[in-house]
Amino acid sequence: MKFDIKEKTVQEINGLVPEVFPKYTTQLMNLANQNAGATRPKQVGQMSELFPEYVRTHTDISRKGWEEYYLETHQKQVQEAVKKVLAQIQNLKNAIDQIDENMVERWIKDLLINKTYDGMYIQKAIFVELSKMKNESFRMATPEEEALNIDGFVGDIPYSVKPESYKMMDRLPGKIPCKMIYYTKGKTKTSVEVEE
Repeated sequence: MKFDIKEKTVQEINGLVPEVFPKYTTQLMNLANQNAGATRPKQVGQMSELFPEYVRTHTDISRKGWEEYYLETHQKQVQEAVKKVLAQIQNLKNAIDQIDENMVERWIKDLLINKTYDGMYIQKAIFVELSKMKNESFRMATPEEEALNIDGFVGDIPYSVKPESYKMMDRLPGKIPCKMIYYTKGKTKTSVEVEE
């Protein structure tokens, strides 16, 4: 059997009255908290251990009881978390004060032009690096070669460059008449696998 319980229903069953915050404030506090790491387990305790411990050691389980239990041993950590988030909120305020129309336009163009180009046109960077490793020249494929799924050459060897996810696609073996290069883009690097 499967069923859903609305969050509001869970709160009602648990006797919670959710906090109400002004528009956008929780987004900013969440961002500040992420930057500060203020509520990470090493800062405020591992909730997945603390709450079960509370449930095991108490018979009258309630929100108020949980609050008292937690704050009895973690009040200092809560205050430290508040200070860290407030410091990051101040950093955000300072950053927001620097944002003007020109900066927003530059950011939009960087996102749409530079980051798209860099993210989508990874082939050239891969061929440059591979050619350095093999100590051979490279060239990008001609439109005629691209029609054969060839993206470029290192020396005389043709290569097709595909994202790692391409391996999972249902494709016929031998359909691409060249060696394969697979890549995975990460946040700070692109991992490349070259078929030998």
